[in-house]
Amino acid sequence: QVRLVESGGGLVQAGGSLRLSCAASGGTFSRYTMGWFRQAPGKEREFVATIRRISGSTSYADSVKGRFTISRDNAKNTMYLQLNSLKPEDTAVYYCAATLGLTLGVSISEYDYWGQGTQVTVSS
Repeated sequence: QVRLVESGGGLVQAGGSLRLSCAASGGTFSRYTMGWFRQAPGKEREFVATIRRISGSTSYADSVKGRFTISRDNAKNTMYLQLNSLKPEDTAVYYCAATLGLTLGVSISEYDYWGQGTQVTVSS
């Protein structure tokens, strides 16, 4: 069973950048498809980005495409999310997730393991 711990969140002005990290332990990291999701106050958790196992292919939500970049370092058992050109509407708790399944990785139901989340707040 893999354990996930997010870090890197914080308060940033609109237009600024942050880099989130998701450190994994307890499993063979390279075997997992990994994803980032976010949940804003009063809203449902939504897909942000995924990076798939083996192929390393990525997918993004339309709302973040061109601004966010997902990556992984299998040697460090860590996944990253680079957030650029941040907007106030990006304010949310960001969660990382993992699954061993052969999956697209774009929906909550596909994931088996979740981190505790890290807060990102973008001021206008």
